[in-house]
Amino acid sequence: MEIRKVQITGGSSYVITLPKDWAEAQKIKKNDPLGLVAQPDGTLLVTQDITEGQFQREKRFDVSAIHEPTFLFRMLIGSYIAGYTTITITSKTRLPAPVRMAVRDFAQMTIGPEVVEETDTKIILKDLLNPSEMPFENTIKRMFVIVKNMHLDAMIALETRNRSLCDDVIARDNDVDRLHWLIARQTNIILKNASLARKMGVSTSKVVNTYIISRIIERIGDHAVRVSENAQKMPENRVDPEVLAAIKKASALALSIFDKSIISFFNGDMLGSHKNIEQVEKLEEICENINVLAMKKDPFVAVSLRYIAESVRRSGEYAGDISESVINYLVEEKT
Repeated sequence: MEIRKVQITGGSSYVITLPKDWAEAQKIKKNDPLGLVAQPDGTLLVTQDITEGQFQREKRFDVSAIHEPTFLFRMLIGSYIAGYTTITITSKTRLPAPVRMAVRDFAQMTIGPEVVEETDTKIILKDLLNPSEMPFENTIKRMFVIVKNMHLDAMIALETRNRSLCDDVIARDNDVDRLHWLIARQTNIILKNASLARKMGVSTSKVVNTYIISRIIERIGDHAVRVSENAQKMPENRVDPEVLAAIKKASALALSIFDKSIISFFNGDMLGSHKNIEQVEKLEEICENINVLAMKKDPFVAVSLRYIAESVRRSGEYAGDISESVINYLVEEKT
């Protein structure tokens, strides 16, 4: 760290010199304009970008040597999350059909990227979404509603043996994934472009905390999928009433913890988060009782019931993690 003293010129202007090595590396010359952005933590950002527009970044993939469409799809997702605004896929020969299908799946499963140019040997995707137009709070609320309804419907499917409802719950997980990827993308963009955080009215610490919570919600959604998958594996006959009642009780408590965690997040309620975490131990006791009841059933049924109980337990524990994350964030912000 270089230490430089502040000077006063003209009786009212505070002046500090820029490090010569840094200025030369950035190719800054006399009379060049520089932007100064005050950060929420009190630091001052010096930048050559005075337009406050979104950074334009391009990623190129030559798929001539890529033989697995799934690998390409994962690299496209990685590029999207990294914040690239233009993605170009090229090939020395005609693009194979599996590659085009992977690109199409990617465009359908993400928010923003659209194919703007396509030829026999090239596809160009461009992000048409302005990150500042999708507030983090709205995305978190939408993820919460989707995941909560996934868990509620998974319980209904288990009770009624409705396999088509199970399929619907599993399909909805894609909606949760694409919203989580959007938050991950916005987080990366903001960390690279601090002026966007100011434009969206959020601090970088809150952005990172929101990303953590988004990731937790996405995992809770995964467990709703696992409940549905295990419900499908069970025989057509009804679940034992005693076991079903215990599972529904555990699910209701897990969703209650989930509800209160999200409310604490939006209200900035540290004490409410603390009290909410205390409920996780009670949930674990109920789920352990489900495991005991399941062991008395047919082994094939018992395995699925134990997996369902485990997913309900993990959902509640993840919801408790949201409350812990809220406390960790608020301790820094309010003290």
